[in-house]
Formats: sequence, structure tokens, C-alpha cells
Amino acid sequence: MASKKSEPKNESISEAFHQLLEKGFSEEAVINIITNTLKAACKRRYGTAENCIVKISEDFKDVSVFQRKVIVDGVYDPNTEIEIDEAKELNPDSELGLEIDIPINLSEFDRSAVQTGKQTAHQSFTEIQKDSLYAEYKMKIGETIIGYYQRERKDTIYVDLGKVEGVLPPRNQLKTERYEKNDRIKALIVDVKKSSSGLQIILSRTDPDFVRSLLEVEVPELYDKTVEIFKVVREPGYRTKVAVFSKREDIDPVGSCVGLKGGRIKGVITELGNEKIDVLKYDPDPRVFIKNALSPAEVSAVYIRDEGKRQALAVVPENQFSLAIGKQGLNVRLANRLCDWNIDVKTEEECSAEELDELVAESRKAVQELFNDDYDEITTIQELPGVDENVAAILKENNIVDIEDFMAASENGELANIQGLTEENIATLLALIESSVEFIEEEESESDVDSSDAVDSDDNSEEVYECPECGAAITIDMTTCPNCGVGLSFEEEE
Repeated sequence: MASKKSEPKNESISEAFHQLLEKGFSEEAVINIITNTLKAACKRRYGTAENCIVKISEDFKDVSVFQRKVIVDGVYDPNTEIEIDEAKELNPDSELGLEIDIPINLSEFDRSAVQTGKQTAHQSFTEIQKDSLYAEYKMKIGETIIGYYQRERKDTIYVDLGKVEGVLPPRNQLKTERYEKNDRIKALIVDVKKSSSGLQIILSRTDPDFVRSLLEVEVPELYDKTVEIFKVVREPGYRTKVAVFSKREDIDPVGSCVGLKGGRIKGVITELGNEKIDVLKYDPDPRVFIKNALSPAEVSAVYIRDEGKRQALAVVPENQFSLAIGKQGLNVRLANRLCDWNIDVKTEEECSAEELDELVAESRKAVQELFNDDYDEITTIQELPGVDENVAAILKENNIVDIEDFMAASENGELANIQGLTEENIATLLALIESSVEFIEEEESESDVDSSDAVDSDDNSEEVYECPECGAAITIDMTTCPNCGVGLSFEEEE
């Protein structure tokens, strides 16, 4: 393909290129913007941009535009073809059938072509900025952000977030809250959407993860994973239940979240408009977990009716019944969602004799198991009672079969790299291990102890003394000295 040296560089385009680089645009983005702008102007000027070639030097100082034409003998389309004689004037090496790049003088473009180029450049800038902001805020989904009330339209609140505008739909608002112009709003980023008008950041103040995020800010133990949140359920504006657990026995997970005199939880309650928050301890035993989940009510006992269907009965004293049920059934409804069990609450008087007998039998069984010294040895994940088979299968595929291997992987952070294993799966399994397994060091066997005692007894029986008369060697089993014949008697000193 023949070509001709381009016109002198266009200083204004080169300057614009460097100005865009200084504003933070990437080289690739700036090249695309300038290329698309010049091609749009060419299309407006010549009717097509398919044969428009934009060349940019490596140092970005030279920007040239060409029209690539086919060398022919008899021109049919002057925009894509050039006569052989005319081509040889531009390049002596030109031949029929070859292509030649003809330089375009940008100063010859009319006003309409220039205007088209400007519009294309503006659209390109808008798209690049939108893509950049989209990528930035997409990474922030699940984080809290602070903005300011801007306006309200059809019950949807628009929040000024600085670079972009946040949208707080009616379903994501707390019904008890009202805002005025420039009021501060803290919310959770739940989604990011592109629209014709720009970028929309979807916010929420009703999502359970909003409470989780607020707690992680207030409680250092949650940040360093010493205490972890098992699950959060909410009835926005009214009540929230948070189940927590700790990997260390010396740390109280509930106390860590509540803080001294409620200092830590108060900040969260205030942010949620005085919404009630129950922080309770997670337990892998469903009976204990259900009992905790029905707080602040005191539960006498929990009876598992059908483990397969996850149905349970909670028995409470008469004076605790309304507290366990809650206003319009709110408390027991949240407990159902938190434990993922269908919980029926009855008073002791409402329970049938048969149900009470079964409760007593279960209580006796629990006491027997508590004081039973016979333990089953558990070494693998699969042997854990109530373990999720899917989780065990995923760990097995990653060569984690033994409980000790799982604990080691948890400590060094390898579990986070296992595909298909969520943080909730890990937290549940850690809590299950903590409640089901006791790690003990191997002790010296009884046979070793017996043999050691035997050696000590042999040493005692062979202890040698001196005869008080002649000084000959005697032992404790002798009655007379074998040397001098004096009688011997051994007495223990008090």
C-alpha cells in the first residue's frame, strides 16, 4: 500500500490530547475519544468514515488524519477511489489496485463537521466518566455512605453524594423518618445502575446488612473477626435481632457488641431512629438458639417436634407469653427468620400432659449427656453432628477432611480462597466445632504409669542399709546380720 507523508501536526489536537491526560483520563481512553471525534467529522464532511485513518505518534505530539483510497483507472466514487495519474503525483510508486493514504486538511472542515465532532467528543467524555464512576461505586456495594437530602419526588428521596446522585426508594426508607433540605443521610449502597440521565446509586436504610455495617464500625472485635455476626433479621423501624458468636471462649460476643453500659449499641440505635435491637448469642444447638432468639422473653424449655420439617415448641411462663410473641407477633416472627425454624410458643398451662412428659424426658436425657464421661472421638468434618453435607463436600474437594486441617486453614486464611464456601458457612462450622469438639492433649498411658510405679517399688525393696554393729550391708527383709549374727529390727521414724 502506497502512502504519502502527512500534513504538519495539528497543534490544537495535540494540546487537547495532553490536557485530557492531565485530567486523569487513560491514554487508551483519550486515543479513542480523539479517533472517534475525527472520524465523526470526516463522516459529516465526506459521507463515510470507513476509509478514515487516524494516526497518532508514540509521543502523542503528532495527530494526522487520512483518507484511504484505492488506485483505479477511471474513478466511480471520488471518496474511496483515486486516479492512477493523480496517485503517482502523490507517490511515484503507486500502482493500480493498491491503496494510498491521502492527508486531510482539518482546517477545510465546515462548521457542521466541526460541530458533529464536538458532540461526539462530549458524548465520549460522558460515557468514560460514567464508566469510571460505575466501576468505582460498583466496588462499594455493601458499604455505608453519607449524603445530604436534595429533593423528593413521588416519595423517592434523592441524595447528594458529591460526584453522583443517590436514590432512596420508598421501600428502602424507614417509615418513621422525615427529612428536610440538606439533612444528613447515612445509608447502605445496595445497587448501581446506569441510566440515560447518568449514574444511579440505589441506597437503603432498611436492609439487614445496614445494621451489620453500622455494628462493624462500632465494635472493634467485629472488625478483627474475634467476634462474628451469624445472621441479622429486621422489621425496619421496629425491631432487629442480631446473632453473634466468638471464636475465643474468654470473650463474650454479646457484651462486646453491646459495650459498657450499652455504649456501643446506643450509636446504632440512634442511627436507626431508636429501633429496638436484640443482640443474642448464636448456638449450633437449635434448642439453645431458639431460646436465645426469643429474648427478651424467658423461655422455660424448647421441644423439637420435627427436626426434618424444622418445627419446634417453646414453652414459656404465663407472664412471659405476650413478651415472647411480641406486638402483632413481631418477636416470634423475627425469631423464626433468625433460627430458620417454625416456632410455636405456648404457656406451661397450654401444653398437654403428653408434651410435658416429652419435655421432661428430653431434659433428663440432656442432663445425662451433660454428666456422661464417655465421649465419641470425632476427627473429621463429616462426623460433626448437624454439619452441612454440601460444605463438607466442598472442603473435601479442597483436601480438607480433618477438623484439625480445617482449623489450621481458618487461622492462616486459606478458607477465604475456596470457591463456593461463604463466610456464613465458615462461621457456622466454627461455631459447630466449638460446641461439639473438645481438643485434648495426649496424656501418659496408664501402663507407662504402672511400670513407673513398679520400678519405684523395686527400687524401694532393694534399698541397702548398714549393720549398726559391724557395718556390713543388710536389706530390709533380713532378721539377722549375715556377718556378725546380731538380730535386726526395722522401724519407721515418725
